[in-house]
Amino acid sequence: MGEASLVFPADEYRARIARLQAGMAEQGLDALLLTSPADIFYTTGFLTRFWESPARPWFVVVPHAGDPVAVIPSIGADLMGRTWVSDIRTWDAPDPRDDGTSLLADALAQVVAPHGRIGLPMGPETHLRMPLQDFEAVRARLAPRRFVDATACVHRVREVKSEAEIGKIRSSCIIAARAFARVPEFAQAGRPLADVFRDFQIALLSEGADWVSYVAGGAGPDGYGDVISPAGAAPLQRGDVLMLDTGAVRDGYFCDFDRNFAIGPASDTARHAHAALWQATEDALTALRPGMLARDVHHLLSDGLRRRGMTPGGGRLGHGLGITLTEWPSFTPLDESPLRAGMVLTLEPGCLTTGQRIMVHEENIVLRADGPELLSPRAPEDLPEIMP
Repeated sequence: MGEASLVFPADEYRARIARLQAGMAEQGLDALLLTSPADIFYTTGFLTRFWESPARPWFVVVPHAGDPVAVIPSIGADLMGRTWVSDIRTWDAPDPRDDGTSLLADALAQVVAPHGRIGLPMGPETHLRMPLQDFEAVRARLAPRRFVDATACVHRVREVKSEAEIGKIRSSCIIAARAFARVPEFAQAGRPLADVFRDFQIALLSEGADWVSYVAGGAGPDGYGDVISPAGAAPLQRGDVLMLDTGAVRDGYFCDFDRNFAIGPASDTARHAHAALWQATEDALTALRPGMLARDVHHLLSDGLRRRGMTPGGGRLGHGLGITLTEWPSFTPLDESPLRAGMVLTLEPGCLTTGQRIMVHEENIVLRADGPELLSPRAPEDLPEIMP
C-alpha cells in the first residue's frame, strides 16, 4: 500500500523538499517558513479553495534536514492528514489571543539553534500571509534567531517543473482548448460580452476544469482597449475582434492562454495584426533555448512584431506558469533571469492595431534542452471568423 498523498505520490514532494534543502544549505539557512497558499500546496499537496477565506494563517516549516512540519488551523487537520505530511500541529482558529504564533515559534525553535537563520520569501511575487503584528511577535520570541530573505531559494526550485507537473499543466491546456473550440457556439453577434464570458466559464467547467480562477478578454472593432476589464452588457457586433483568456485549474495547476476571433468577416487590420502576432510567436518558438535571459524573449517577440510592421504593446510579453496563474520570470526588457530546461512559460506578444486598441496572443510552452514544446494546442495561423 502506497504512502498517503494528494495530487502526486509522496516521492514527488520528498524530491521537492530535498531540492529546497539543498538550496537552503547553499544559503546557510536552518529552516524555511512558508505561509502562502502556493508554497504550502507545492510542499505538501494540500489542495483547497479555503484560501479564499483570509481569517486564518497557515504555516509550513521546512527544516534543514528531515520532513516538513505543518502548523495549521484545526479545520484543515483532516485534509492535511491525507497528504504525505505526518507532523501536523493544530490550534482552534481564529484565536485573537494567539492565532498559531506560539505553536509556530515552538516549531521553529525546535529546529533552529538560538543564533540560526530562518528563511522567508520576501522578494517579488511573494507575500506574508499572516498579520504583521503576529509575525513581529514570533520574531521577538525567537530572537536572536534571524529571519532572512529566501526568495531565490524557493524560486529556483519551483521554476523548474517535474514531468508530473508538466503533465498537469498540459491537461489543463487540453481542457481549455476544448472550451475554446466551443466559442463559436455562444459568441455570436448580438450577444452581450458578459454572457459570452459566463458561457466560456461554463464550457471550461463542463470540459473538466476543477475551477476557473481567471477569465479575461475584450472585444471591439479591430481590437480591444485592455484585457483586464470586467465584461459588460454591450453586445458583440460584426467587425469586432473578440479575445478570451483563461487560467483554468486542474489538480491545482493552471493553464494561461488566449484566443482571438473575428465576429463576422475579419478586417484587413485585424488579419494583419493576428498574422504578425502568430509569426512573432513562431519566431520565438524556433529560437528560444535554455541559457537565454528573460529579456531576450521580450526582444525576440518585439523584434518579430516590428519586422512585420506592428508596434509592440507595452508591459511584459509573457511569464512563468504553474501553481499560480503567473509566476516568475517576466519577459520584460529588464528581467535578466536565466531560462532553464523544465521551465513552463507563456509567450504573450501584444501589438497596437488602430488608435489605442490592441491585440494579444498567448501560448503555453515547456522549455526543453533543444527548445520549446507546446503545451497549448497552437492557435490557427489565420484569424478565425465567427459567421452568422
